[in-house]
Amino acid sequence: MDKLLSSRFNHESLSGDYIFPPELRPGDLKIPFGSNISVIDLSEAENGDRTNTIQKIIKASEEFGFFQVINHGISENVMNEARSVFKELFEMPAEEKQKLCSDDPSKTCKMFTSSVNYATEKVHLWRDNFRHPCHPLEQWQHLWPENPTRYRECVGSFSVEVKKLASRILSLISEGLGLECGYFENDLTGSVLLTINHYPPCPEPSLALGITKHSDPNLITILLQDHVCGLQVLKDGNWIAVQPIPNAFVINVGYQLQVISNGKLISAEHRAVTNSHDTRTSAAFFVAPTDECVVEPAEALTDEHHPPIFKAFKYKDFNSHYFAKYADTETVLKSFAAQKG
Repeated sequence: MDKLLSSRFNHESLSGDYIFPPELRPGDLKIPFGSNISVIDLSEAENGDRTNTIQKIIKASEEFGFFQVINHGISENVMNEARSVFKELFEMPAEEKQKLCSDDPSKTCKMFTSSVNYATEKVHLWRDNFRHPCHPLEQWQHLWPENPTRYRECVGSFSVEVKKLASRILSLISEGLGLECGYFENDLTGSVLLTINHYPPCPEPSLALGITKHSDPNLITILLQDHVCGLQVLKDGNWIAVQPIPNAFVINVGYQLQVISNGKLISAEHRAVTNSHDTRTSAAFFVAPTDECVVEPAEALTDEHHPPIFKAFKYKDFNSHYFAKYADTETVLKSFAAQKG
């Protein structure tokens, strides 16, 4: 696919189909880092301060929908190996990447540029993307690329560790919400999708976007940021940059966790901006329910004084609606609001 940004050698000018309308452009790229984005040391929960850690996570999820975790138990070596192979993937020769590209919507493991709607979208995103399921590992690993040769082994090991981390964080969240032990250890976390975003240097970063404003449709997202800045979160109408912290993960609340918590936790809107100097490669693990899983506000969080604000739905139905109304948070949530009687 000659459309892949990572396969082009000339990025000296920005063509019109990458320029967003004025109201959607990032504009001023010198947005300050958000000092109020919590950085939570997960080792404290293992060392006798579990209650304090839970309180920090719940507070960050209520106020921001975003936080970072350090001392999370995944080794620096495993993380560095994954970073290395992700970058190697997009540096492969164009003919190797061509083998991974597909317009077939049913293909689960594929590379594309901008979005899966490239042919019909009005403006293209300044990114290449590679995505595939990675849980259960034995179901998907054989479908992953054979090149880079280290990919299956490195990403397999990494994805298993990330799934364990997601389970730890969700256990702390469920305890903080007052849900029973193991609440999320079922079909609510039966699917994990890895999506790797690759953003080459952009000639006009104030006019383009790597990813437009959106909230994640899944349960929880575990993001391995690059050392290059680019992630921004919307808070009280203002964009705030998320500072890359060495060997930290960014955690953000997805729509399903907002629904299950009956609106107590929020799924924050965020976007990715580009820059003119450095390539940025990030990897997000979307932990999600299985397609047929029914999602609804937890019974323990609803009563006559706190009625459910969302109706029950199958996750696949939510996803269909989400992608039809992508980036329109208010419309998506209204569609699944409980009927007032």
